[in-house]
Amino acid sequence: MREIILLNVTGPDHPGLTAALADVLAHHNINILDIGQAVIHEHVSLGMLLEISSQEASATVMKDLLFEGHRLGLTINFSPITAGDYEHWVGLQGKPRYIVTMLGRKLTASNISKVAQVVAAHQLNIDEMKRLSGRFSLQSEVPHQRACVEFSLRGVPENIIKLREDLLEITRDEAVDIAFQEDNLYRRNRRLIVFDMDSTLIQVEVIDELARAAGIGEQVSAITESAMRGEIDFKESFHRRLGLLKGLEESVLEEIAASLPITEGADRLISNLKRLGYQVGVLSGGFTYFAHHLQTKLGIDFVGANILDIEDGKLTGVVKGDIVDGAKKAELLQKMAAKMGIGLEQTIAVGDGANDLPMLGLAGLGVAFHAKPIVRENAQHAISTLGLDGILYLLGVRDREVS
Repeated sequence: MREIILLNVTGPDHPGLTAALADVLAHHNINILDIGQAVIHEHVSLGMLLEISSQEASATVMKDLLFEGHRLGLTINFSPITAGDYEHWVGLQGKPRYIVTMLGRKLTASNISKVAQVVAAHQLNIDEMKRLSGRFSLQSEVPHQRACVEFSLRGVPENIIKLREDLLEITRDEAVDIAFQEDNLYRRNRRLIVFDMDSTLIQVEVIDELARAAGIGEQVSAITESAMRGEIDFKESFHRRLGLLKGLEESVLEEIAASLPITEGADRLISNLKRLGYQVGVLSGGFTYFAHHLQTKLGIDFVGANILDIEDGKLTGVVKGDIVDGAKKAELLQKMAAKMGIGLEQTIAVGDGANDLPMLGLAGLGVAFHAKPIVRENAQHAISTLGLDGILYLLGVRDREVS
């Protein structure tokens, strides 16, 4: 009578280990129904689900495996699986799968514990955990240290909104970010990413820098903060701020453009996404004058932003054409996707302000980056602990795959 045996192998890893064990199984013409292996700090954990023709044959197979395991310094355990349990396992295929990505400067046992507790409370199984971030030394300081673990989940949550809320709650108490996504084809097949500019691609609000240069910094900053919190309409705040800058010399713009502070991870993210075939855009309520500077510096493909009106080398206090607000950003994102012949599921949008929420909601992956509370709470995903290159982890990209 046929037997199904779960084989578990643990011990020090070395080349040829899997080959030696598989050779024993091949000698007995064994079918392998499932297989998985992980290596942590040169210690291997290998599992195989074996189909063996008879009880008599299984005794011989196990004896030969134990002998080979002893020779290799391995611990081997066998567990019989009933036909009913096996068929139940087979029936689980095709069930929804999800990815939870946890990222931060470092990860603790508390972080892992809280995520695992939430997952279990929602009746999901963790099928796999893997580290996406690279190794880092404990003896020397690592600039911009990154840590990321990805959980692969299986099951059907009863309340997916509550599950998201419970995961988000962890980030309020722990210095980590947590993203929850369905593990589908679109997650691995995105083609377009668009960024807000001010306080996203760059670490300043350009209009505030212009205001400081004009000696009206506090007035303009107060209006900016109110708009970013969603307290006043973006267009109204825009007109107010820009009007205060009337008469500012164009030479001031040149000085600011030359010294824009690029956000941590921006170049690493964009260069690698370009290598993967992505199109990259800026959709900003800021100004094309500065966005075009970034376009040259970072290799951005297209820009949608406000065009400053300049006469006789001075700002007139207005812009040319329509103001790029939240609705306009969402419209431009749709047009870009349509022009590329892709669905919105294949797009990524990144921003920090309330006027970014429309495009964050439309994109297949919307990321609130170091954002205001109202934006974090209403966006699909948020990154507040790492630089922009943390987005690579949300796409399942490992550090070792990044140039």
